[in-house]
Amino acid sequence: TLLGDYIERHQHIIRQQKRRPRQMNLRTDGRYHDLQAIFDRLNAAHFGGGLQARITWGPVTSRGKRRRSIKMGSFAVEDRIIRIHPALDQDCVPDYFVAWIVFHEMLHGKHEVKRENGRRRFHSVAFLAEERQFPEYDRACAWEKQNLDRLLRV
Repeated sequence: TLLGDYIERHQHIIRQQKRRPRQMNLRTDGRYHDLQAIFDRLNAAHFGGGLQARITWGPVTSRGKRRRSIKMGSFAVEDRIIRIHPALDQDCVPDYFVAWIVFHEMLHGKHEVKRENGRRRFHSVAFLAEERQFPEYDRACAWEKQNLDRLLRV
């Protein structure tokens, strides 16, 4: 809380600092899903082509045992990079599900993180309402519930 309050009070100084984007190799072509094509399609349809971000598959990690959770995507605000978990690049994962995860991360690029009661709130009411506007929202949520175990095994 103290660190968050300090950062919040000094945003006017922090934002003035020049920051070079981190250099990284972007991998958008998967075996089954092309992240750049999904991003471009969603950007045109839902963001008027104006959302500026880069997208990549996250690092492939070898795991010997079943994972207990999975972070399907992330949005790095500082570098405006969306990372999608490589477990989603399977033939059994439908395009609409990957698109929903990408859409969710793109919304982080549109909606600012709010501070409420000393805590950061990443998913505001407006964020969640807009997420529900995704055309395949209900279908994607249902697919996730039915197939989460399969993604945890990868």
